Amino acid sequence: MAPDVIAVDRLGIRFKRNKRARRSFKDLFAGRARRSRPDEFWALRDVSFTVKQGEAIGVIGRNGQGKSTLLKLVAEVVLPDEGHVRVNEGVAPLIEITGGFVDDLTVRDNVYLTAGLHGMTRREVDERFDDIIAFAEIGDFLDTPYKHLSSGMRVRIAFSVIAQLEEPIILVDEVLAVGDKGFREKCYRRIEELLEGGRTLFFVSHNERDLRRFCTRGLYLDKGRLVFDGPIEEALRRYASDTAE
Repeated sequence: MAPDVIAVDRLGIRFKRNKRARRSFKDLFAGRARRSRPDEFWALRDVSFTVKQGEAIGVIGRNGQGKSTLLKLVAEVVLPDEGHVRVNEGVAPLIEITGGFVDDLTVRDNVYLTAGLHGMTRREVDERFDDIIAFAEIGDFLDTPYKHLSSGMRVRIAFSVIAQLEEPIILVDEVLAVGDKGFREKCYRRIEELLEGGRTLFFVSHNERDLRRFCTRGLYLDKGRLVFDGPIEEALRRYASDTAE
C-alpha cells in the first residue's frame, strides 16, 4: 500500500472581514482558543483527510468555500489556526505562480531567481534553461523586463519553471485559466506526464471535464467544511445537486 504523503487533521483557519475590527484590552490576555474575535470568519473548519502517494485529487466547491486556502495550507505558505497539516514530501506549487517574479528583472533573470527560490541550483537551471524557454515559447523575450509581458506570457514562463521541479506533490489552482487554448492543452499534457511518473496531484478547478481528466478522488468543500471525500464522479454529482437547489 502506498504511504501517506499528506495528513490533514481537524484543520481550521480564520480571516477578518474587516481589518479595522477592534479587540478589547481583555482580549489581549485571553487564551488563543477563548479569545473573542469580532468580525472574523472561518475559511476552513474541522477538515481532516489523508492523501497517498500517486493519488490525483480534485478539490470542488463554490467560490469562497476554502479551496484555494486549503492548497495554500498544504503548500505551507499560510499557517492554520487549528489542527495540523503534515506534508511528507516536497511540493511544486502552481498557485499564484506569477507572484514570485520581479517586474523590473528580465525574463532570463526571473527564471534563475524563481527556480532558485524553489530549490534548484544554478547548474540545474543552466541544464534546464533551454527546455524551460522552449516549453514557454518565449525565446524572443529573454531580455525583456517581466513587467512588459502579457498576462498569458507571464503564466507561460511561470508554469514552465515550476513544471521543471522534481517535487513529488503538485498543487494546481486554476492558474492556466489565462492564456490560449493550445498552450493550456500543452500544460495539461505535461501534468499527465507527471502523474504517469507517480506524482501526487491536488487540482482546483470549476471545469468538470478537467477534473474528470486528471482526478479519481474528489474533496467537496462547502462553507469551509469537508462535506464529501470519495470518487470524483460522486463528488461532482453531489456538487451539481447542491448547486441546482
